[in-house]
Amino acid sequence: MKILPLLSAIAIVPVALTSAAQQQAQTQLKIDSSNRTIAVTANETVSVEPDLAILHIGFDTQPEDAKSAYADGARTSNGIIGAVKQAGVPEGDIRSQSQFLERDWNKPHKFKLTQQWTVRVAPGKAAEILDAAISAGATSSGEIDWTVKDEDALEAKVLARAAERAKENADVLARGMGVRLGSPLYVTNQLTAVAPRPLMMNAFAADKAALAPPLAIEPHKVSRTASVYAVYSIE
Repeated sequence: MKILPLLSAIAIVPVALTSAAQQQAQTQLKIDSSNRTIAVTANETVSVEPDLAILHIGFDTQPEDAKSAYADGARTSNGIIGAVKQAGVPEGDIRSQSQFLERDWNKPHKFKLTQQWTVRVAPGKAAEILDAAISAGATSSGEIDWTVKDEDALEAKVLARAAERAKENADVLARGMGVRLGSPLYVTNQLTAVAPRPLMMNAFAADKAALAPPLAIEPHKVSRTASVYAVYSIE
């Protein structure tokens, strides 16, 4: 996808180095009659509705001997995954994140089995899938990550807007100073993901009789911010 001719001149640099690169570029500019340039910085943000929710689901068993903890954990594990699949989540969208049998140091000779998964679902299904997992024995849900399937397209969109804004700003400056804007001499950029505060839920009781209806969950928009620094010649 061709976005803007200007983008072919953009040098992608690591986020941690971009600010330093911009400062260095600004301090190295030679200001005299032989160096006729205009430098501009433009910022743009694009926000869209998410088309993907990543759930973090898990459980841990009650403290007991190692063999019993493992057996109980295996039953709970298979029950949770079975319920999530029955709720309509394909097997390929369920991924194990961690699983371990560990000693409970507050109770000598007792162990707990802990397991965590990530589950990819449509945003509108997030509450339903969480409810199914908790009803089947899940005792924790660390967070929900709201995102989009095509992050590259979102980043290209915000970068194109920032590049266009930089060019517009340079044109305004040139006209205001009574000069003609030339070609870009140097361009760099910074992309930033604006992360919403995750929904945190922990230590659910797995008592089906006490479970409330599914949570009312509203997705956060997915945002990207781009900053473009550009130096143009003037004629």
